[in-house]
Amino acid sequence: MPNIPKLILAGVLCATSLAASANDAARARGLGIPFEGRPGALNAITDVAGVTVGQVTLVQDLADGRKVRTGVSAILPRGKASYDTPVFGAWFALNGNGEMTGTAWLDESGQLEGPVLLTNTHSVGVVRDAAIAHRVRVGGADASGYWWSLPVVAETWDGHLNDINGFHVRPEHVDQALQSARGGPVAEGNVGGGTGMICHEFKCGIGTASRIVTADDGKIETVGVFVQANYGLRDSLRIAGVPVGQHLRSDRVYSEPDPKAGDTGSIIIVVATDAALLPHQLKRIAKRAGLGLARMGSYAGNGSGDIFVAFSTANVGGLGGKADNAAHFIGNDHLDGLFEATVQATEEAIVNAMVAARDMRGQDGHYAKAIPHDQLVELIKRYQRFERPR
Repeated sequence: MPNIPKLILAGVLCATSLAASANDAARARGLGIPFEGRPGALNAITDVAGVTVGQVTLVQDLADGRKVRTGVSAILPRGKASYDTPVFGAWFALNGNGEMTGTAWLDESGQLEGPVLLTNTHSVGVVRDAAIAHRVRVGGADASGYWWSLPVVAETWDGHLNDINGFHVRPEHVDQALQSARGGPVAEGNVGGGTGMICHEFKCGIGTASRIVTADDGKIETVGVFVQANYGLRDSLRIAGVPVGQHLRSDRVYSEPDPKAGDTGSIIIVVATDAALLPHQLKRIAKRAGLGLARMGSYAGNGSGDIFVAFSTANVGGLGGKADNAAHFIGNDHLDGLFEATVQATEEAIVNAMVAARDMRGQDGHYAKAIPHDQLVELIKRYQRFERPR
């Protein structure tokens, strides 16, 4: 084994074990929280055939007292083939107090060329550079003979729990996330890029969900959503329509609420589908993720970075780089089912991120408490929203 620093090895092992036990983590439906729509077999972004996810989780207490609570998550639209065959894609910023690289070319070309990576705010640069280096090592050159790449890397801020200025995410972590990407169950909560994240003043992080849509012609289509959630205040939180945050006001992350405070923090939402959509239609899909976020009680305040990206795995044959290509697509009058599925899966993915998260103590003694499952279930029952798990 190469001489890898202990921190890296710990992060890799943590990520591997968490991924293997993803099905063991609590999920929102298991608590009786009701959601609309029909989920896929895994209720995850990996229900979209070909999509793979890899995550590296870094948790360590350093000798000098600093706390590492961070990581990186990678979503590969076509698995290992993502470097050779792009997907149609688009992005949308509901509020732009955040960063997502590669968006200028995504707008210009309508194509997502490679993975989407998520990390903390101050690690975007190293993750972007590492993604390019990884591309050079594992992917073939493009038609010009160059390993040209403008990767999509997005962030949310984990500085409350993580030593964010310690720059603990390194190139080898990016390699591990990309190399370990697999289909199947996806770990949620305190994992990957979501390790140190907080939303609605509860411990949060990574969440995922999916929906199955029957098209007008009877064809079955899938929408999958992956979130890195780190936004919002306590009082506005709503789950399944229940004003949960107004009841669960103790154990706040930031002590008592500031009446002048806004909906700060950020959320990155990745929407995948196998439905045949063109870039301008995927822009419309990406916008609908904001409606799922609104169901949770967010109003996308001035301090929040709410940035979404959507892609379609269809049209493989039309994205091979030939001089003359053909693509098929769903008519605009037939998109409503996909719009609705995006809203539903986004809402559930965020709740899954909250439910799967666990209490965490981090930098400078800061503490983030996960949402209490027993109290959440009690409130869902009180408002007559409980649905007995099947």
